[in-house]
Amino acid sequence: MMQLFGSFTSPFVRHIRIALADTGLAHDFVETDYGQSAVGSPAQRVPFLRTEVSGRTLQLNDSTSILKFIRESAGESFCADVESLDLYCLINTALDTTVNLFLLEREGLTSDANPYLQRQAARIQTSLQALEDYPWPAQLPWNDAGIRLACFMDWALFRQRLDFSNYPKLLKLLNDAKAQPSFVATAPPQG
Repeated sequence: MMQLFGSFTSPFVRHIRIALADTGLAHDFVETDYGQSAVGSPAQRVPFLRTEVSGRTLQLNDSTSILKFIRESAGESFCADVESLDLYCLINTALDTTVNLFLLEREGLTSDANPYLQRQAARIQTSLQALEDYPWPAQLPWNDAGIRLACFMDWALFRQRLDFSNYPKLLKLLNDAKAQPSFVATAPPQG
């Protein structure tokens, strides 16, 4: 059986939990902290997944490879075309950058006097504007790009990292995600 190692607050883990819920694939969730992930994965982060495939243990150490494995195991496609993949990658870049800046700030490093970190903060804003300008359909597509966007935005609001008031289209898409049972069921714990 698949074992997903992660935290309840990680947006990357949340996306995988949504994919597992939506596909109905059997799995165990193993709550994992920073110390455990440093030992359990060469990437030293969550999520990571372990499963048996053809009599051997397969370990996947990145959310994207895990999502591809889950989708293919369920007979589905992951990012069915290059445009969907590029959109997913843009969202993932913004999410990864936002998470990294959050973790650096926890360690006392801010972008105030650091040109590299200022470029990273600017990257988030240009990505958000590109996502706002993207020709989204009327409803959030419930595919991996759409799910990644919703997980990113909800995490950024949960951690009070970003203000989306200048991105009304994105806020509407996040609201669409809140109608999905798996999105609601995987929300980070409050309090």
